Amino acid sequence: MTGINVRRTRIKVCGFTREADLDGALALGVDAVGFVLYPPSPRAVDVARAALLASRVPPFVSRVGLFVNEAPEVVALAARTARLDLLQFHGDEGPEYCERFGLPYIKAVRVRPETDLLECADRFRGARALLLDAWSEAWGGSGKCFDWSLIPPSLPLPLILSGGLDPDNVAEAVARIRPAAVDVSSGVECGSGAKGIKDVARVAAFISGVEHGEARSAG
Repeated sequence: MTGINVRRTRIKVCGFTREADLDGALALGVDAVGFVLYPPSPRAVDVARAALLASRVPPFVSRVGLFVNEAPEVVALAARTARLDLLQFHGDEGPEYCERFGLPYIKAVRVRPETDLLECADRFRGARALLLDAWSEAWGGSGKCFDWSLIPPSLPLPLILSGGLDPDNVAEAVARIRPAAVDVSSGVECGSGAKGIKDVARVAAFISGVEHGEARSAG
């Protein structure tokens, strides 16, 4: 098996709204796909649309639903209807709320200098991972990078790095931070005016960047 490159950093692409974009990313081998179930987002889909898109996802690729301070009954309906594998919470949800649905979850944290990530990891110790994003007054993804030096050398939970990642900077992110996974949305879109419209060529370049970053970190 010598010489075979096995990618260890998992890749999630979030904010799918179209079948063609989803199919293209799946063909490239992404590990997880995300559907935004937060109505104010320009990338939002409703439960029925999320279920239709999710039905195209093959086995062993995770279907992730993104929620922000949503009513529990809506989360439960979406999880059941779209057969979600993982819940992603970006609001003020506490641990008890996140754990009530009987599904694995990840908790998003908007990072700024005063954020105590060790305390967050302890509070959400039942999470599958912490997803770190840039601080923003708005909920959901920020589309901006944050200061990676704010990440403690060791967290007791797996780290998913998000916030402003794109094909140009993801290699550096992977080489420096060595996250368990990376999460991208706007960084693989067709342009600032095409929110929710993915560019499959940019997805391919992003995956290549992750692999390049792993090669750099391996020395």
